[in-house]
Amino acid sequence: MRLKDKVAIVVGAGQTPGDTIGNGRATAILFAREGARVVLVDCNEESAVETQAMIRAEGGECCTFKADVTREVDCQSFVRAAVETFGRIDVLHNNVGIGVGDDGMLSLSEESWDKLMSVNLKGMFLSCRSVLPVMREQGGGSIINISSVAAVCAIDIVAYKTSKAGVNALTQQIANDNAKYNIRANVIMPGLMNTPMAIEGISKFRGIPKEELIRQRDARVPLGAKMGTAWDVAYAALFLASDEAQFITGVLLPVDGGQSARIG
Repeated sequence: MRLKDKVAIVVGAGQTPGDTIGNGRATAILFAREGARVVLVDCNEESAVETQAMIRAEGGECCTFKADVTREVDCQSFVRAAVETFGRIDVLHNNVGIGVGDDGMLSLSEESWDKLMSVNLKGMFLSCRSVLPVMREQGGGSIINISSVAAVCAIDIVAYKTSKAGVNALTQQIANDNAKYNIRANVIMPGLMNTPMAIEGISKFRGIPKEELIRQRDARVPLGAKMGTAWDVAYAALFLASDEAQFITGVLLPVDGGQSARIG
């Protein structure tokens, strides 16, 4: 087991309802399968409990915690709960992100900008800052932040791209500042993924059938003309969380079927 005896916090361990599985839930399940004791954090407690049931059905060990990552007191609380329950924190996996309300530069509302920045960037800042003292004291840990290839690719929405570029910069700064404490910090940049938040959310927003949206998105992927799944993100996270990646920090890892390789 690649995460045997490790304790992992997965922030965003629930998911949007849909036909497939989301990145956070898949990662939480995979971490548990690989031996980690997992703290399942989500603002939707019911969805986190669903993830918990899936893990426990396979014999895994986990607990849930309801939290709003845009509130520092909530982030500090789930960190404290993880230490009190399991004794340490080896992995922080940040999966929370939204895209609803985004638009072009001249159409985007100030309210939508603020909300996207708060959830996508401030939430990661607060959760990382809350866990770092624990990791420093225990002599190491792994932080994995989920960004997006939108951070480096051209898209027609401004706030999501900017927030994800901020996640990349934040994570590299954390990596630089904390390497001396044996703390690693890396980014996963998913590309076009077949997850509930993407498919159900975008199809509803654009008013097109899910089947048509899937066809359009598949056609844009260089590798096999098919979107990735949450398990592709989860396995990348598993590697970065494990001791196999003990010499890797500050990396921006695309999981995108070659989409970002088209840059330039």
